[in-house]
Amino acid sequence: MDSQVLRLDTAKRIITDLTRSIRQFCSGRGDGLCHVFVPHATAALALIETGSGSEQDLVELLGRLLPRDDRYTHHHGSAGHGADHLLPALLSPSALLPVLGGELQLGVWQSVVLVDTNPDNPDRQVRLSFLADLQT
Repeated sequence: MDSQVLRLDTAKRIITDLTRSIRQFCSGRGDGLCHVFVPHATAALALIETGSGSEQDLVELLGRLLPRDDRYTHHHGSAGHGADHLLPALLSPSALLPVLGGELQLGVWQSVVLVDTNPDNPDRQVRLSFLADLQT
């Protein structure tokens, strides 16, 4: 299994598009699966359409589902930090994506994005792992 870690600074954004980096990682590798994993307790992944306003819609949806206030038992850090710890319960910290002929197989409008609502920790990592099809 081949693996690589993307290092990201999310201080200025909640949504970070990872699609280009994932495509580059998969390019020329043949058939297999790309596993994308976020090793953080307060960040997750989503497959959404980008560039059409869906990013802001997702941010607003998360704001309604996980209000940033003092209702949470887990409450150290910035206001509403307990909500950050619930994010991976709603959005997955991992995705398994098909790759055929070295090309990531996403739908026409699908992009893979990192979602990070936690302003206390902007230093993020995303692990990409390629699992080659041993049949080919």
